[in-house]
Amino acid sequence: MRLLVIGGSVFLGQAFAAEALARGWEVTTFNRGLTAADLPGVRTVRGDRERPEDLAGLAAAGPWDAVVDVCGYVPRVVGASVAALAGSADTYLFVSSINAYPGFPAVPVDELSPRHECAPDAGPEDGDYGVLKAGCERAVVEGFPGRALVVQPGLIMGPGDRARRLAWWLRRAAQGGRMVAPGRPGQEMQLIDARDLAAFGLDRIAAGDSGTYLASGSPANTTWGEYLGTCVEVTGGKAEPVWMDDDFLLAHEVGPWTELPLWAPRDEDFAAVWQPSSAKAAAAGLRCRPVTESIRDTADWLFGPGGMEEAFGAYRSAADRGLPPEKEQQLLADWDARS
Repeated sequence: MRLLVIGGSVFLGQAFAAEALARGWEVTTFNRGLTAADLPGVRTVRGDRERPEDLAGLAAAGPWDAVVDVCGYVPRVVGASVAALAGSADTYLFVSSINAYPGFPAVPVDELSPRHECAPDAGPEDGDYGVLKAGCERAVVEGFPGRALVVQPGLIMGPGDRARRLAWWLRRAAQGGRMVAPGRPGQEMQLIDARDLAAFGLDRIAAGDSGTYLASGSPANTTWGEYLGTCVEVTGGKAEPVWMDDDFLLAHEVGPWTELPLWAPRDEDFAAVWQPSSAKAAAAGLRCRPVTESIRDTADWLFGPGGMEEAFGAYRSAADRGLPPEKEQQLLADWDARS
């Protein structure tokens, strides 16, 4: 199999490239060469997907059995890639997002749920992340009729993740001491490892499949308590989680999901954040490793050579998400006084 990965040098794109190489596939990556080094063994075509001449050169470098697009965010830009490659590839797999569904995370969603309205040629000014992802999906489906695969991940985790969610909790746990633990330890979650997502996508390509798959992981594959507990365990057990209820944290103006990554209060806005259905993907062969394994592997990467710099360096945003230390200390003091 001949595979083209648009991107391919970081996290999910790298997971696709690594899995394809492990299967003996011929892998080409297309990127600017600015974010990270490509994996040994891939053929690299340098270019910018927003430059028509670079897309023309990429098309001439084919053909491929399939394209995997992990870094499409603007329909107009994705549509240009689709148009350029329509005659050079058999299948186009686009990695979208569960945020393409306007009902998420307030209500449970599956592949039949309504999606955001967004034109396939929309520009960056025409909507937010989820809206534009829906438009990107339409650009791919229209440009590769009957040959498009759309995969909609939920919360992705694993080694190489620069989104500063799991990596933030691991770094905080490694610092030790009393640590704010938000919400309920028994809260069930649903997460997916980037490597499992890549394996599923390549399986669908190999099967000659098309269509849409929501791939958010196995239902209730961990709990919030197990998740944070494993973070503490793999960092030497130096941190002591202090569980605080949602109302207390909201009253103290703590930002859900941003200041405390993955914390989703029990209210109508987040009512179904961990309840999307991956039943269709599971029936098609999606298999997910234990979340504890993903956390351990991510810790090995994060605390290995260059991992901390890779996770918290400049990438998309220089801002370091998470709860400021001084705010955490005030929360702990106020919690103790309340108790």
